Amino acid sequence: MRIVRTQGQRAAWRRGVRRLDLLAASVLIAYTLLAISAELGASVAGQGLDPVWAAAQQRGTLRVAVDFGFYPFSGIEADRPFGYDIDLARAVAQQLGLRAEFVPSSLDAIYEDLANHKADLAASALPYAPEQSWRASFSTFYFNAGLVLIVPADSPITGLDQLSGHTLGVPLGSDADSYARKLLLGNSTITLRSGYDTPAQVLADLRRGRLDAAIVDNTSALIDLGHRPGLRLVEPALTLEPYVLAMPAEAYQLHAAVNRALDDLRREGFFEQLGRRWFVEAPLPPSWEQGGGPLG
Repeated sequence: MRIVRTQGQRAAWRRGVRRLDLLAASVLIAYTLLAISAELGASVAGQGLDPVWAAAQQRGTLRVAVDFGFYPFSGIEADRPFGYDIDLARAVAQQLGLRAEFVPSSLDAIYEDLANHKADLAASALPYAPEQSWRASFSTFYFNAGLVLIVPADSPITGLDQLSGHTLGVPLGSDADSYARKLLLGNSTITLRSGYDTPAQVLADLRRGRLDAAIVDNTSALIDLGHRPGLRLVEPALTLEPYVLAMPAEAYQLHAAVNRALDDLRREGFFEQLGRRWFVEAPLPPSWEQGGGPLG
């Protein structure tokens, strides 16, 4: 099993894709109108067919770009892809009457691969990136990787407003760290401990009773809570960090078909099964067992 993409690298990449300028906003509006016209059956740029969708149907395969190495979403072992996104891509392809064919890529190259038609779909724990809408379209959200509040199972804490006088732990330099420091500006009675390298270390100290609460990313929380008792997640999530599937911008028919497939999978309870498989039943990666967490 290969686990190469660290949480810090993913976070830095996410911060980069969040920068949205006015040009990207204009393109996003234009794309939205394009998608609406496609849903109504209008032709696009005089074309009655989506060339990406037509080529996929002719091949019988859906080429899926993946950045392997972000457990539990994607990985590769003995040349066999595995992970949450791998299972999702296969299920979507099956809904479309196609077979998923995985194309190795990277976060830096994945949109180029879509634009250059090396892949039809990207499934790689991709945050929604509207600034990429000039060359990509996005599915509906399928996973929230945002921040969550974690407390001991028997804790009376039910929200951020009850953290006064308590000790809060976060990984140093993470999105959770930034969020917590802003929280402290409005409540100086909270004691912040941020001398942790990973979410796993924070949650381990929370179990030991050294902390009263922790803020970590939802992926780390789900893996930890799925394998070890004693903690609970306080609903709702503190932030929204939606993961989406991406397609070439011109693939309007494929876009509509993928969203219909996701809707069908939601109704069938597929995402609940997928969550159990990869956040509860899948073994903890060695890095987590050593206190490193699942992402690095």
